[in-house]
Amino acid sequence: MPTTPQIAAQLVAGRLALDFANLSPAAHDLSWDEFVSFLVDARLVSEDRAARLRPLLYTESRAVDAVLLRILRLRESLRAIFASIVDEEPFPSSWVEPINEVLRITDGHDELVSHKGAWSLQFVARESSLDWLLAALARSAAELLVEGPRAPIRRCANSSCRLFFYDDSRTHRRRWCSMAVCGNRHKVAAFLSRRSPRRRDS
Repeated sequence: MPTTPQIAAQLVAGRLALDFANLSPAAHDLSWDEFVSFLVDARLVSEDRAARLRPLLYTESRAVDAVLLRILRLRESLRAIFASIVDEEPFPSSWVEPINEVLRITDGHDELVSHKGAWSLQFVARESSLDWLLAALARSAAELLVEGPRAPIRRCANSSCRLFFYDDSRTHRRRWCSMAVCGNRHKVAAFLSRRSPRRRDS
């Protein structure tokens, strides 16, 4: 069975919703702690906030279980939608319902945020329940779908990886989730395959 490379723990997709869809290959593999860690990596919550969220698994287990079900439903829906976009196949409108559910129940506002000298527009949710943790993910997914079927969503060409990514390269011919990992592995494998006949001849 293909294994997801270590790079999956990093944010390589270029869009928040795609990074979220890349989390853990099987629905039952995503734990509360993994989700909270993802929120920290994506800068959606601070380390201090994460430290307060993690114990909720024990102190508010019912609320965490409920939001975990919503998290998994949203992620599986996004994976199916993005796979359809990559394959240039239509998908039923019912698949976007998990996105709309989150958009309906979360309230918040857009805010300009500076990071490394560049400004970006981010959605900041008003905290009323644990569902607010999904607000930015649903917003990111909605923005991708608004781009339409020609949104440059791709899958990594590495058959043992296949992570989603957003191809905003100049030529729109990006093949790898990360040149540092999958792209480099391909280059090394191609180099070794070119050299192997010479070794046999020598």
